[in-house]
Amino acid sequence: MASQEAKALKVKLGEILARLSGDKDNRPSLEEMRAEGTVFGELASEPEGVTWTKVDAGGVPSIWADSAGGSTDRVVQYVHGGGYVIGSAAAYSRFTGHLAKSVGCPVLSVDYRLAPENPHPAAVEDSTKAYRWLLQQGYDPSHIAISGDSAGGGLTLATLLSLRDAGTPLPAAAVPISPWVDMEGTGETMATNAERDVLVRAPMLHAMALMFLGGGSAKDPLASPLHADYSGIPEMYIQVGGDEALLDDARRVTKRAQKAGVDVTLEIFPEMQHVFQIAVGGVPESDDAVAKIGAYLRPRLGL
Repeated sequence: MASQEAKALKVKLGEILARLSGDKDNRPSLEEMRAEGTVFGELASEPEGVTWTKVDAGGVPSIWADSAGGSTDRVVQYVHGGGYVIGSAAAYSRFTGHLAKSVGCPVLSVDYRLAPENPHPAAVEDSTKAYRWLLQQGYDPSHIAISGDSAGGGLTLATLLSLRDAGTPLPAAAVPISPWVDMEGTGETMATNAERDVLVRAPMLHAMALMFLGGGSAKDPLASPLHADYSGIPEMYIQVGGDEALLDDARRVTKRAQKAGVDVTLEIFPEMQHVFQIAVGGVPESDDAVAKIGAYLRPRLGL
């Protein structure tokens, strides 16, 4: 049974969706949605012992989250969620701070360009550019992991695919969180979990997909990684909530990657909402999930 804190988080997420959606007589502008979206990152508690530093990662604005006493030669690259339309590295500072503490190494949070001003493939171009910048800084690819949530979960996969196709040395592992991998929204749970998921709604997802694609194909594997060939991709740990509309996205991409021979662990957290991990430091299930990410990545990064 979900904790009382998780139940309270569900209420808060529903309130965030209501403010992002407005009503038929008062739809928020894109700028208002982006401003409102910063509240999502404030669901995490302020982590102790973490410092944040802005950096230019090869031309891509990014933020380092450094945990006191952490390793300096391992790193997690993080790409935030927000439907490719809202969200920022700054808004995710608290979360990436907790992640840095859990893994025991710095997290580079990438401020990739957003749609509709910069439609696909801008996001994957920026993410791969930041990864190559990490290589240029001297990080061994076996000491790098990539993670991201929602759109960032899909972008995590697209980054791996793009790097593989370019012949760039791949990271040790990846952790997609509640990945959005299907721009057409054909997953079964888009319908079956529609009433359970208080944050993700098909109409908003469709609108964001159109802005992100910018007229491109919804079946492009770098836009919808559901359609990708995962041969040669490193091992992955995927987390998703049991009450998510995007649950089937995680299930389907797991099966597709496993069919290609990738070592994939899919963990479904019963009764949990979309990206419930964001409330780390205040919700037991969120704390557990982030701790499991750390436990998964540490040995794979040699920590």
